[in-house]
Amino acid sequence: MPVTKILIANRGEIAIRVIRTCREMGIPTVAVYSEADRSALHVRMATEAYFIGPSVARESYLVLEKILDVCKRSGADAVHPGYGFLSENAEAARAFEAAGITFIGPRPDCIVKMGSKTAAREVAIAAGCPVVPGIQETMGDEELLEASKKIGFPVMLKAAMGGGGKGMRLVTHPDEFTSSLARARGEALSSFGDDSVYVEKAIVQPRHIEIQVFSDTHGNHVYMHERECSVQRRHQKVIEEAPSPHVTPEMRKAMGEAALKVARAVNYVGAGTVEFLADSERNFYFLEMNTRLQVEHPVTEWITGLDLVKWQILVARGEKLPLTQEQIPLNGWAMECRVYAEDPDKNFMPSPGRITFLRTPSGRNVRDDSGVYEGAEVPMFYDPMISKLSTWGSTRLKAIDRMRAALTEYRIGGIRHNIAFHEALMEYRPFREGALHTGILDKPFWIRKEQGPDLKFAVAAAMLHELETEQRRATQPATNGDGKPDAWKQWGRFNRL
Repeated sequence: MPVTKILIANRGEIAIRVIRTCREMGIPTVAVYSEADRSALHVRMATEAYFIGPSVARESYLVLEKILDVCKRSGADAVHPGYGFLSENAEAARAFEAAGITFIGPRPDCIVKMGSKTAAREVAIAAGCPVVPGIQETMGDEELLEASKKIGFPVMLKAAMGGGGKGMRLVTHPDEFTSSLARARGEALSSFGDDSVYVEKAIVQPRHIEIQVFSDTHGNHVYMHERECSVQRRHQKVIEEAPSPHVTPEMRKAMGEAALKVARAVNYVGAGTVEFLADSERNFYFLEMNTRLQVEHPVTEWITGLDLVKWQILVARGEKLPLTQEQIPLNGWAMECRVYAEDPDKNFMPSPGRITFLRTPSGRNVRDDSGVYEGAEVPMFYDPMISKLSTWGSTRLKAIDRMRAALTEYRIGGIRHNIAFHEALMEYRPFREGALHTGILDKPFWIRKEQGPDLKFAVAAAMLHELETEQRRATQPATNGDGKPDAWKQWGRFNRL
């Protein structure tokens, strides 16, 4: 299948990530952009760029006809969807296929089968993959309650078409069931247009561990070890690492083989992730399969030394997987922090706006997958991710300490961000000891109550002290290029605390 020019149907850091691999492979790229993204970095970096409409995603990035039109105008013969937007849209995959355009992702039927959590669960059961005890049949509210009592509380309500933590409710007692079910149905309907909800037995303090799988059109399948994604807030991942501190070599092999059973069952092609919940006894249960490249794929690239986007393109061309299972490396440890424009002091509310100062970390075994630059705008219309900062070390603690050091280099001005939160997490004892579970952030350990009620004054004093220290150390005032002092460069850590 020809892949000579790739349109990237996405934006931000993932669009730039794909562009970089395409550059290495000598493949021209086509960017698309909305009104809010006219000056975005992915627009500047692509070979060509085309305007596709208003800032709201449903009127631009999610309009399939506009993407197809740009393919025709630009001569792009392949589309990389990144993640989000059209990446798990079977209708889009079929439309590209009908137009003779290579979709760099799985076949439409795979997206359909694994897009519904209940259908995916049925596939996993048929394939012999362990699943959490639960109810997936269509039932009325009262029937679901009675069936849940038989499973035993606590139970987890989940939207059948869900993702991103939406439509999920933990129910610890039968008295809470009816109201929680109503909220779960309402959120599922508003988020996915389908109020179907199923029930699973809730695992106490579970770990979220996922297996990266890769398959080609020749029937070859491999797994690229695991990622631990247990550090979550509101069921959304915050920190990812590879491998997992909980997984033994025997468990890794068992999980990898279970994941491949699911991939083979649907004749999977391309990059995919099979997600599991694991308990303290190292029992693991199928959760879902994501039929796309994951946000957290850099940590897998660190420990394997492989370029997953390049593998996606090779598979889309019809080539065989470059390596067999026995040849997949596993070297050291990798850690990733999702850096967001959000305010930890206001329940992590998004903080869109213009980035007036930016200095990103660098150095040995430090990687920053970013979609912004100094002067760029973080729009209010999309996910407020600034970058994914990742580090590698020969051991887990070395990767953590390298991350902690890298975070101290990160400077962002003009907007609020979560860098200080990540720094606190790197020093949090349970995290450093690997005592992870999906509720580890339920207790806001990053809020230092010992500073007392006058926290704002303490923060201001710390900032002033740091400013005075940096000014004393400076032999000459920093300038902005025209001989005038640059306040941002002198303040350095402004907006960090």
